[in-house]
Amino acid sequence: MPSVCRPVIALLPLALVAACATRSVDVLPLAADPNAFAGLSCDALYDEADRVRQRAAQVAYAVDERSGNNIIALGLGVTVFWPALLAMRPSGPDAVALAQLKGQDEALRLAQAQQVCPPAPEQLAPARAAALPIALGERLVYEERGGAGGPARELGLRVAALRRDELEFAVDVGGRALPLRWRQDPWGNQPQMPEGSGWLHWKRLLRPDMALGDVLSGDVIGGDSGGSGRLRGQVIALGVQTSLGRPFDAAVIELFGDAPMAGHGTRLDGVMVVDRKSGVLLRLELHSGNPEFALRRTLTQIEPAPP
Repeated sequence: MPSVCRPVIALLPLALVAACATRSVDVLPLAADPNAFAGLSCDALYDEADRVRQRAAQVAYAVDERSGNNIIALGLGVTVFWPALLAMRPSGPDAVALAQLKGQDEALRLAQAQQVCPPAPEQLAPARAAALPIALGERLVYEERGGAGGPARELGLRVAALRRDELEFAVDVGGRALPLRWRQDPWGNQPQMPEGSGWLHWKRLLRPDMALGDVLSGDVIGGDSGGSGRLRGQVIALGVQTSLGRPFDAAVIELFGDAPMAGHGTRLDGVMVVDRKSGVLLRLELHSGNPEFALRRTLTQIEPAPP
């Protein structure tokens, strides 16, 4: 259905965002004191700025979902287009939250300027990379089955880059390299898959600091059909898993939702286990009457980086 406010993957121009918004009072930033961040190193300032922008994106997504406008279309990671967020003109607690976060973001920028910090590096700082349960060059080996008990295939994801706003993997199927790259944000969402890849993926579902009982909501995009459904979840268990020889900070998420099917919808349900530190998927079981939304994917081993 054509609409000037339909979601897209790239950031929307401010003029379009403002045209879609319906409220009349702009959100102005609430000033924060940059001295509150005095004494922090440049790396610590970068990390704090990332957290502020991630939180702003979460608030914006929540506002957008409740309004039904679908006017915010942020991509991976920590990029935030502040004029677009503030032009949403939310009210109440959401307006206060965005104003406070914008003020903190400006204070952090000023604190970085006062310390003459260089631009934030694209790559993850070595200390943060070392804290992850995966490393550059390692190959994550998954067993995949589509539909109900379909044949198994091996999916390989070799860690190609650890960036502040995304993880990038080189892909192979059964050891045969594909000319595609798999990218996900630090929590395990895949906002956009390469065209024609045929991979089921989810957007805006997982978030940082997931806690027991948290209720999640996002979009799920089917395999070859590319149809979009709604996926919801609840964190039902947390714990460290060491079955692959390293500690994963696992969140177990019960899934349910709806998938498109022949002009109407069909229920989907399942379970997901994801590492909270890296967003690495440990296990997925998704069941649906639409085979494009039925998938079983399990991480079976991690191969070391080549010498």
